[in-house]
Amino acid sequence: MSEQTYYEAVGRRKTASARVRLYPAGEETEFVVNGRPMTEYFPRLGDQIHLLEPLKALDMMERFNISVLVKGGGISGQAGAVRLGIARALVKYDESLRPALKKQGFLTRDARAKERKKPGLKRARKAPQYTKR
Repeated sequence: MSEQTYYEAVGRRKTASARVRLYPAGEETEFVVNGRPMTEYFPRLGDQIHLLEPLKALDMMERFNISVLVKGGGISGQAGAVRLGIARALVKYDESLRPALKKQGFLTRDARAKERKKPGLKRARKAPQYTKR
């Protein structure tokens, strides 16, 4: 990607964090995640559809080149982080897009994460089996 103006935002989900940059597109659009094409980094079609939802909702698929640096978490968490980052970067690009993105829930940070393990339990809430004798 060449040195030009871009719109940057950070998205987070579970323990994943994504820094997203939107560049104005030329003739061809590209979507790069950690230096690899998006379809190679996110091979599951469901993840690809999930992270492109904000662009599809606003019909802006061909308007931007997207560069993403993503760290932490698993593939699904990373896809959610990229999705939030794209939505936030779109708002920086044009503030008038905020109501449409907010109405569809793209600007809401999904705060669900794994609950910590509690002492005396096997997992966060699973207790050992009770024995009478």
